[in-house]
Amino acid sequence: MNSGEGRRTVSLFWRIFLLNAAVLVAATMVLLLGPVTVSTPVVLTEALVLAVGLALMLVANGALLRIGLAPLHRLTRAMATLDLLQPAPRPIATGHAGIADLIRAFNTMIDRLEAERATSTARALSAQEDERRRVARELHDEVGQSLTAVLLQLEQVARHAPAPLSAELRQVQETTRAGLDEIRRIARRLRPGVLEELGLASALKALITEVTGHTDLAVTHRLGGDLPPMDAETELVIYRVAQEGLTNAVRHARASRVELSLQRQRGEVLLRVVDDGRGAADAPEGAGIRGMRERALLIGAQLEVTRSTSGGTEVRLRVPTEERGTAP
Repeated sequence: MNSGEGRRTVSLFWRIFLLNAAVLVAATMVLLLGPVTVSTPVVLTEALVLAVGLALMLVANGALLRIGLAPLHRLTRAMATLDLLQPAPRPIATGHAGIADLIRAFNTMIDRLEAERATSTARALSAQEDERRRVARELHDEVGQSLTAVLLQLEQVARHAPAPLSAELRQVQETTRAGLDEIRRIARRLRPGVLEELGLASALKALITEVTGHTDLAVTHRLGGDLPPMDAETELVIYRVAQEGLTNAVRHARASRVELSLQRQRGEVLLRVVDDGRGAADAPEGAGIRGMRERALLIGAQLEVTRSTSGGTEVRLRVPTEERGTAP
């Protein structure tokens, strides 16, 4: 056993005890070997010497304890600031004996919690996507077909109805057609079929067209033509984050302009959604942003929500690719 292993076998209790004992032994040696004496009754100079010695003992004891327990203070800060949705570097397992063991146990616990959360989140999001597909299919196949049949019946009735009644039926027909279009739009948002059929770039363009067609929001986009191949789960996460960013810009930020870009960079694909709205970087994170963070963790991506240069909100999703180990 080397000297380092020998030091680690000393428990925290004995380490604190030995620190205090060292200070007391030093003070005792000073009293025994030094010229200091205590008379009865105690004179003022002797009291001053004892007070100074006691103060030095307390200062030395405090300094030694602060040095010995510094790793515990770092561990406490890590516990207070830990967020499983925003992974941070683990505390370094420094210190002696029980302190290093405690930090290692804490890091192991966090690794296990993150793995369990990732597994449960993946299961929950998979169930959510399945439910989205089911609802979208029912809206499109059942409700959509029913409304289409209603439109055909209204068309037939309006054709044979008197002129005043026919005009009213035409208005009802237009209202029904608008409702049918809205249902189809909701179904497309629930289940982006174009993502599976035409790919991520086409799906994002369709999403932008849909947003600009139903709102006053002006959206500019820059989609790289050299995007690396990505699996279906990664493309879905990028699409959902872009969708949530545009939705926040419309519903909460009250933005008038949004810039969406998806570019290939060295070792990653970067998605940016920048608006000129009220800004949400300083506001408490809602379910939308936390949902984006959970999706990002599933693919090992990093999500950042900050204030943009225009005062609005900037959402950045950094998705690692296979290029991370390649040379420039």
